[in-house]
Amino acid sequence: MGALRLERDGQVLQVTLSRPGRRNAFDSALIAELTQAFADVGDVRAVVLAGEGESFCAGADVEWQRAAIDLSFDENVEDAMRLYRMCDAIDRCPAPVVARVQGYALGGGSGLTACADVAIAARDAVFGFSEVKLGIVPAVISPFVLPKIGAHARRYFLTGERFDADTALRIGLVHEVVDELDAAVKRVLAELLASGPQAVREAKSLIRERPAGEETARIAAGLRTGEEGQEGLRAFLERREPGWR
Repeated sequence: MGALRLERDGQVLQVTLSRPGRRNAFDSALIAELTQAFADVGDVRAVVLAGEGESFCAGADVEWQRAAIDLSFDENVEDAMRLYRMCDAIDRCPAPVVARVQGYALGGGSGLTACADVAIAARDAVFGFSEVKLGIVPAVISPFVLPKIGAHARRYFLTGERFDADTALRIGLVHEVVDELDAAVKRVLAELLASGPQAVREAKSLIRERPAGEETARIAAGLRTGEEGQEGLRAFLERREPGWR
């Protein structure tokens, strides 16, 4: 994979956008590689999504945008669907995804941030849904962004203005703003790895599916009577570490 770097360290997979000279901006190759990387992450217990160099992801690559000018309507639909499938693959990744965000995270970069389960931003991070500045809209990433920032989109989608990490935290796009980015990511990973592997994946599914009524009871009962739930409860009662730690 030319535009991505994949590194597995034990139970954690790091997926790094590796186009630092282009501020890790999207082109068709990077979109395809990200989709493939998240299509099957195997049995890892967490995925870190990062960008090499000074920026996380500065949105769409200029040359990719230039090529799109001459596409027909139908070709534009398919081009946009490739971006949607990439976001969907990250959003639906069964393992929790932690975004490590620094520098520019503009347009699709803000969309990537929204696709993560936990987004941690450096204080220098800069966000923005700048599509309207080009006469277009952030339609493709909107299904992933709107659940995070809600009514705040009424300002930031319309103005296209850039905003800082503290604003991103206030509107819900990121979960934490830190001075030591790597230390914060490591701390979150430690929390994830201390939890039951199946339970974490089931919790992510629970958030996405939002079951109700009897189905919630069946989910709870299934986990309580399952091998991992039994081990976790017994370890708690016996004041010992569960086997997955």
